[in-house]
Amino acid sequence: MNIQDIPYIIYAEETPNPTSLKFVANKLLLVSGASADYQSVAETADAPIAKNLFQFPFVKRVFVSSNYVTVTKHDMVEWEEIRDELRVFITNYLNQGNAVINKLPQREVAKDSSFKETVSVNTQHNAPSNAVENKIIEVLEQYIRPAVEQDGGLITFKELNDGVVTVQMRGSCSGCPSSTMTLKAGIEALLKRLLPDDVKEVVSEAV
Repeated sequence: MNIQDIPYIIYAEETPNPTSLKFVANKLLLVSGASADYQSVAETADAPIAKNLFQFPFVKRVFVSSNYVTVTKHDMVEWEEIRDELRVFITNYLNQGNAVINKLPQREVAKDSSFKETVSVNTQHNAPSNAVENKIIEVLEQYIRPAVEQDGGLITFKELNDGVVTVQMRGSCSGCPSSTMTLKAGIEALLKRLLPDDVKEVVSEAV
């Protein structure tokens, strides 16, 4: 059987963020490594699935990655009231052949002959301006991203300033109570160990 003929099956998975739920598909929704984050319906012109999800009044944010959709809700309802409704909606939407995202948000990556360019334009990292920043992004992509995606989120590089690395939290990581622990015990410790002369601290900002 061709994989296109296999129907989509969606199951809901909890995340460390109590306001976010991860809806996982049995097939890819986007090219592996790609993702997109939408905070309002105004941003969804090229993302039909996100636009449709925002029709639900309790949907606050939609994050789409390779094989899952993370939905963040408003506090007006509990997941027990809406989980199945969203799961059935996403399943039917995909099995009707509707588009997920027509055009991914693009971010230009700076080209510099002094370091190897490894970052996809769809990863949402800010463009690295030197070899150290490029190495930070490589570490985030190789060691951090897979683990964070398991929790329905994404952490991306914003800037390096006087040894302080600023990362941005997306998907279920945005506003997650346990994200500080992940940041300090995981990301900061790893970057300081791999880049001891360049990284003093890692801070985050929710987007």
